[in-house]
Amino acid sequence: MKVANSLSEIPHDQNSVVSVGTFDGVHLAHRKIIKEVVQRGQERNGRSVIVTFNPHPKEVVGKTRSDDGLHGSQPVELLTTHDEKLKLLADLGVNVTFVVPFTYEFSRRPFRDFYAHDIVDGIGVGEVIEGYDHGFGRDREAGLAQLLELGREFGFSVVAEKQFMINGTAVSSSQIRAYLSEGDVAKASDMLGRRYAFSGVVVRGDRRGRELGFPTANLALNDRRKMLPGNGVYAVVAILDGTEYRGLMSIGVLPTFFDNHEKVCEVFLFDFDKDIYGKTMTVECVGWIRGEKKFQSAEELVKEMGEDTARGKRIFENVVSS
Repeated sequence: MKVANSLSEIPHDQNSVVSVGTFDGVHLAHRKIIKEVVQRGQERNGRSVIVTFNPHPKEVVGKTRSDDGLHGSQPVELLTTHDEKLKLLADLGVNVTFVVPFTYEFSRRPFRDFYAHDIVDGIGVGEVIEGYDHGFGRDREAGLAQLLELGREFGFSVVAEKQFMINGTAVSSSQIRAYLSEGDVAKASDMLGRRYAFSGVVVRGDRRGRELGFPTANLALNDRRKMLPGNGVYAVVAILDGTEYRGLMSIGVLPTFFDNHEKVCEVFLFDFDKDIYGKTMTVECVGWIRGEKKFQSAEELVKEMGEDTARGKRIFENVVSS
């Protein structure tokens, strides 16, 4: 897949099939659109082009503007980092991904100007495929009705994909974030079409877990904007140097030992005792075990961790047997 960061890197091709969107998560609804773009591009003997944005638009439009620049921002919790998104798009067979640098100035461009200059005159387009609720342009001023008008004006066709549902619930990035906040990694993974995962570097902690008989790897995320599931204990698969290991993950503020500790992510691997400081670990979330608790003593915590290990292993047994 070719990744372009400017229009000058993309040769004009009138036979391109295009979709424009943030695509955070590249979940099942996104994948349906992207697969259609790829298939239609092949059928037209053209190419598939995904137009996406970096950084996430909410990082920019959530800021206020003054004479000396942009200030403040609403927090953005990414389901996919930029690199993760590009890999997922490549895996789906996309020919070209155009990454638009999302700035405040870009966010103020009228929708017609963007389509006329970037899509029609720049990339070239024979067909546009979007979701049923697609919105674009300054303050999301345009939707499918306006896109159909542009298609008639510039001579490209428009296809709107229907809402994608799982068990009566619409698949969306916001719904996946809600599930993750609740700790329901199984439902989040169902909507993603894969296990929710994140990566980080193993860093030194206070070694308290080792003293308690449960040595843990403290993970510093590669991108701090990446969303972590809600505080609690989970069954996870950790990938180190291409090898998968089963274990538990704890996310929280260590309430048994501290009053105001920052949130940490710790991973305990079953039957594992190697020095992995400085290594990159990818964690795939398999199932929820329990919420975060404050224990009255270290002994009480150790007993609970033993029970957590048993629960985690039962989760893996159910996953393998299902």
